Amino acid sequence: MQEMFKGKITKGIAGFYYVYIPGKGMYECKAKGIFRKDNVKPLVGDDVSVQVLSEEEMTGNICEILPRKSSLIRPAVANIDQALVIFAIRKPDVNLNLLDRFLIQMEQQGLETIICFNKADLENTEGPSSQKLAEIYSKAGYRTLVVSATEDVGIDRILACLKGKTTTVAGPSGVGKSTLINRLQSDTRMETGSISTKIERGKHTTRHSQLIPISEDTYILDTPGFSSLSVFDMEKEELEAYYEEFQALTAGCKFTGCSHIHEPVCGVKEGLKTGQVSAERYENYKLIYSELAQRKKY
Repeated sequence: MQEMFKGKITKGIAGFYYVYIPGKGMYECKAKGIFRKDNVKPLVGDDVSVQVLSEEEMTGNICEILPRKSSLIRPAVANIDQALVIFAIRKPDVNLNLLDRFLIQMEQQGLETIICFNKADLENTEGPSSQKLAEIYSKAGYRTLVVSATEDVGIDRILACLKGKTTTVAGPSGVGKSTLINRLQSDTRMETGSISTKIERGKHTTRHSQLIPISEDTYILDTPGFSSLSVFDMEKEELEAYYEEFQALTAGCKFTGCSHIHEPVCGVKEGLKTGQVSAERYENYKLIYSELAQRKKY
């Protein structure tokens, strides 16, 4: 009888699953028919029991999917602990409205999020400073890092945040996700894309979800990039819950169900005046609130 090992699914392509078994390496596996019978599909990130068929060819069968502690729908992955959302300070210029949309999407899926501002080496006086960006989002309750993947600045701080966890990496195209992943580990080389000089937007280089081992208990999940995120599956009144810095201020609102936009007596608007709420985050809130209010209901 072949020996059984525990591993983690790192990639699934055309019915084959690539399972990383700590101390042994990557095995190409098929899922046993019982999963199809039970209508259960193995997911990237699943912890599984593998029956090794050939040590020489590094092949095996997935015999059991171990209990999942979490699962996401988009992308369809399992056992993710947190998200690392990466934006560039320059090239492409940072889009804070898009960043807030990413943060809302991650929170909707129950993921704690770390914000990483990359390309600190390109910082100049034309856009917001890295210090200003870090201040805006630290004030909003997020762990925030400023790094330069090309110059290996801040990589140790990222590794400290990732240690012992499985982290999904997200962000728009062109912000340096693949370059950063290549700095975090040496076994899997991600294809890096060039930036269009005309529109300063990157090309998508990630074509499928892939879980990459950094160490025995630390993994990063690279997913296809996003360039925009539409309004969310929520009512406009729910939006304020995704702006943590609003929560301590709503007691100052005169009206129940305050939108924090039109009302004359509003704790959040007072917080904007005193600097407890950043102008950038507040403007993003108003834009998304307006989109939710105008969304057609079917």
